[in-house]
Amino acid sequence: MDQRALGEGPLNAPTLIAGGTQNVLLRFERAGREYVLRRPPVHKRANSDETMRREARVLAAIAGTAVPHPALIAAEPDPEVMGACFYLMEPIDGFNATLGLPEPYASDHSWQHEMGLSMADAIAALAQVDHIAVGLADLGRADGWAERQVGRWRKQLDGYSGLPGYPGPQLPGVDRIGDWLDAHRPAGVRIGVMHGDFHFANVLMRRDRPALAAVVDWELVTLGDPLLDLGHLLATWPTADGPGVTLSASGLPEHDEVIARYGAASGRDLGELPWYRVLACYRLGLILEGTHARACAGLAPKEIGDQLHAHTVSLLEQALTLIG
Repeated sequence: MDQRALGEGPLNAPTLIAGGTQNVLLRFERAGREYVLRRPPVHKRANSDETMRREARVLAAIAGTAVPHPALIAAEPDPEVMGACFYLMEPIDGFNATLGLPEPYASDHSWQHEMGLSMADAIAALAQVDHIAVGLADLGRADGWAERQVGRWRKQLDGYSGLPGYPGPQLPGVDRIGDWLDAHRPAGVRIGVMHGDFHFANVLMRRDRPALAAVVDWELVTLGDPLLDLGHLLATWPTADGPGVTLSASGLPEHDEVIARYGAASGRDLGELPWYRVLACYRLGLILEGTHARACAGLAPKEIGDQLHAHTVSLLEQALTLIG
């Protein structure tokens, strides 16, 4: 921070920020300015440093766009400085709705309704970012994106069989869903920046009005068709008994209204949205099954593995319903 002229003196009032991520978030103050530090977990994963570099790069690239996000202050790409790559960003005055709703959100259905529509607005804004113009043309592999999806996620599922104790994927319709996706690939794929993990637990809501304050947790950001972000949002939409995120808000809009809001805000053709919705269920379900496999091998808590396996089954059943 001294080298980047970011204030002088001690770092004051350091506070860990709790959340659903394994990454470390630390809020502190220096010379009258507040910062949030983000770095990988103490026990880094193999790709942790590269993930931090990508996150910082994307936050820098979308500065000045309509996408609500934490503003990047500075990034350190060299892991030798602190043992891991890290970056500093502006703190966001907002709350995670999945951890509880403050007033007036908790009791005002109109606030809940607008909160839900603001989710569509955020990914519509991201879909409008010109990834080439902002310098993200090489963020991911654009060619053949749709053609690669089923094979990529099926290979990940098959890889779990190497874990001891895992009985193999006992998942309803997984082959049928994969075959349907391959047979119905959309012709009009439009590549752009895709958050990759967009749902209520990965955003912060404003306190002063019913709107989204910032999209956070950009770990899975890549190039792809941003319609998959909408598919992911719909697949995880809070419901009473489905695989959606846990959120007590009966005033949320229905799927059709969220879709209409996204279409109006993004200007995108939504004629092939069902394919992206099915892919979102397939992709997320196969990712979550990995925790169940690791739990069978004793590498994750059994109750968590069982819970996520149930989510996977529910997601695949959702996909089968969409297929008809």
